[in-house]
Amino acid sequence: MKAYGQFCPLAQATQLLCERWTLLIVRELIAGCTRFSELQKGLPLISPTLLSTRLKQLLKVGIIIQTKEANSYKYTLTKAGTELRPIVELMGAWGHRWAQSDLNDEDLDAGLLMWDMRRSIDPSVFPARKIVVHFEYSNVPKGATQWWLISENNKIDLCLNDPGYEVDIVIKCSLAAMTEVWICKTPFDQVVAQGRIKVFGDPKLTSNLQSWIRSSLLSRLGTVKNLPPLNWAVN
Repeated sequence: MKAYGQFCPLAQATQLLCERWTLLIVRELIAGCTRFSELQKGLPLISPTLLSTRLKQLLKVGIIIQTKEANSYKYTLTKAGTELRPIVELMGAWGHRWAQSDLNDEDLDAGLLMWDMRRSIDPSVFPARKIVVHFEYSNVPKGATQWWLISENNKIDLCLNDPGYEVDIVIKCSLAAMTEVWICKTPFDQVVAQGRIKVFGDPKLTSNLQSWIRSSLLSRLGTVKNLPPLNWAVN
């Protein structure tokens, strides 16, 4: 990025942070991603080359550190990087209030939605046994129509291919409808009542869906006046 030629701290900060993808990479690191492959899941449209370039830039300015573990690298935020958390949270809250997507096709991404859902769900809301939730999305590219969320041993896993387990809940809807719920645009129960999301399965489980489809963390943050810190983590 071309320098602004100003000593102003804001100008200096934006020179570091406002290049394309940089703050979204920081968002993913705050959310608990530590591996290159995890960052790619949260940023599916960034090329590996550009992601590598941005990570090198963040390393150079001391926002992240890189450590080698086995055959891969782990990326973690430094003190400088951790202090970006309230900035990311406030920008996310502002975006929810004033710059929401119109949910056009170019803004919809099944992989990003399901990855965010996987890391945001609290597995304690499910029974102790294995629970499988099968999502079927309409009007999405081939290969991204079906997803399986699996809750077991207090962990949430995500599969794009049928894991072969018995399914407890089936959710059928358009990608736009579920995204609308996830960004707190419309409550889940309301979209179900409208018939735009169809839910099948054991009533004892389906009646509790609203408690775990809680919407994205940044979107929820944007709905409250007092902005509390978020506990983000990749399960």
